[in-house]
Amino acid sequence: MRRRGVTVILGALITALLAVGVMAAPLPYVVLKPGPTVNTLGSDNGTEVIQVTDAKTTTSAGQLRLTTVNVQSQVELVWAISSWFSSSDAVVPRELIYPPDRTEKQVEQQNAEEWTASQDSATTVALTKLGYPVQTVVKKVTAGGAATGVLQAGDVITAVDGTKVDSPAKLTELVRAKPAGTALTIAYTRAGKAATAKITTKSAADDNTPRLGIEIDPKQNPPFKVSIDLDKIGGPSAGLMFTLGIIDKLKPEDLTGGKIIAGTGTIDDNGAVGPIGGIPQKLVGAKKAGAQLFLVPKGNCAEALRNSVDGLPMAEVATVDDALTALKTFTGGGTPKPCSAA
Repeated sequence: MRRRGVTVILGALITALLAVGVMAAPLPYVVLKPGPTVNTLGSDNGTEVIQVTDAKTTTSAGQLRLTTVNVQSQVELVWAISSWFSSSDAVVPRELIYPPDRTEKQVEQQNAEEWTASQDSATTVALTKLGYPVQTVVKKVTAGGAATGVLQAGDVITAVDGTKVDSPAKLTELVRAKPAGTALTIAYTRAGKAATAKITTKSAADDNTPRLGIEIDPKQNPPFKVSIDLDKIGGPSAGLMFTLGIIDKLKPEDLTGGKIIAGTGTIDDNGAVGPIGGIPQKLVGAKKAGAQLFLVPKGNCAEALRNSVDGLPMAEVATVDDALTALKTFTGGGTPKPCSAA
């Protein structure tokens, strides 16, 4: 009986140890949780999130809050079970967040780069809305290229064959609309003086893409400087809220109308709002922060409707103009265009 008792105790102990090992073993999943929200019109750790130098800014009665998702990258069974039963967390395959061919550090580096790029695009779009158009400036003329001897660094390209160039992307579109070897009339300004020139596009030996043979930069010339000071957050999804925050700070009127507005979405240089990940967690985080309206990228609306949060209306936005319209409607007592499943 003693031996049998010892065997039973040892068996139970081994089973318990194995159970503990299983519970503590890392799983090939990550857990997405609601992250912090930040008021882009306020401060973070005592420093203004959006800083404007050499221009008068305004103070808003409300808030424009960006939303985030926390990623728990090391997941044990006990945490997975807990998150599976949570209404706000999501357990997803690890490879969706950290592709198998990339390390966590590489993913974090990409997120940091996208974070910076989103701020640049937000500033570009906001300044355009404030009346400072994007200029397409020649950064460098490629030796032996089509524009050699014609254009110079610093020239501002204004039109191609009479069609206005309002962005570097537009210039590329116009040049590529006709085959290599086409003579194009390029309008430009140099030192403030307007001029035109005929340039015949060229292509590389192994590539038929027509080119002018220049490197270009988008530039705006406001009499002030805008910068964003917010770290420990990555990815491009704060672009929309940064754009709105910059506009609000520099326009006399208060876009918030004293309301707490949250949202998410990427922004490109043309003002288009793109979809993001983690919309269910961002909705929960926004509600906890007291948001009264959530701006949802059109591409996320179907998912947002499946994960709607009681008491938090959602507005569908596809562009920054849509977002501005939604804010004006909401603060005026109306109902912005709601999310649709289509």
